[in-house]
Amino acid sequence: MTQQTAAQAMVAATHRLRAAGVVDPARDARILLAHAAQIEASRVTLIAPEQLADEVADRYEQLIALRSIRVPVSHLIGERQFYGRRFKVSGEVLDPRPETEILIEAALAMPFSQVLDLGTGSGCILVTLLAEQQKARGLGVDLSEAACLQASANALLHNVTERADVRQSNWFSAVDGRYDLIVSNPPYISLAEMEELSDEVRRYEPEMALTDGADGLEAYRLIARDVLQYLAQDGRVMVEIGPTQGADVSQLFTEAGLVDVRVIPDLDGRDRVVYGKRAD
Repeated sequence: MTQQTAAQAMVAATHRLRAAGVVDPARDARILLAHAAQIEASRVTLIAPEQLADEVADRYEQLIALRSIRVPVSHLIGERQFYGRRFKVSGEVLDPRPETEILIEAALAMPFSQVLDLGTGSGCILVTLLAEQQKARGLGVDLSEAACLQASANALLHNVTERADVRQSNWFSAVDGRYDLIVSNPPYISLAEMEELSDEVRRYEPEMALTDGADGLEAYRLIARDVLQYLAQDGRVMVEIGPTQGADVSQLFTEAGLVDVRVIPDLDGRDRVVYGKRAD
């Protein structure tokens, strides 16, 4: 193998990723080089003039080959940033996404002591809320055993294990007690929309976390049907939605008896969260 400097390797990788249709090839090439060299991404510039050691070059080649077939960067490096923290992720859970931070902001707008996260996945919502609200306790449930293990690992990583209970559950089936905050980022992509997703999402993220296999509203129907049994007095419920689902989910919440139902937009002005409250 001809030795290259880090800068030369990164340029070549960028061209290769661009040809493969990767959206931001230069950014990904930089992140993956940092991972291969076991340094922070901010230090890549410092090693740019240096020749890559053979073992680093081999690791980088493997990472770029996998990224070229659209394996997500987060799966290659094993983590994803969310609300200022690093969360461990894998192909068993949905990647934490910036849009979900809107749900976090809405949840933190008022204090809470008991939070329930339905479909916790990586645990990014539950763990973030407990890390931000340090006197609160929470329960995260997910149908996937692998997701429960991932959420538990992230709870340990961020020092909230003593306040976080994670259980395998089909929505409310293993839930007891009442909560002053219930949150969820459920599978909301309709079966018809699945083909429109990027290769990274459609091929490498768990289908059960993306779609209900129907119209994208099944999870909201289940939540709306049962949520009042688990909400404390004045308790709040908020769910992430797809940008076209605000009216439908709001109607489900209103028909279920929730009050003060409203839609919260994301930073681009698209519908992102539906909020409801238990009446006094």
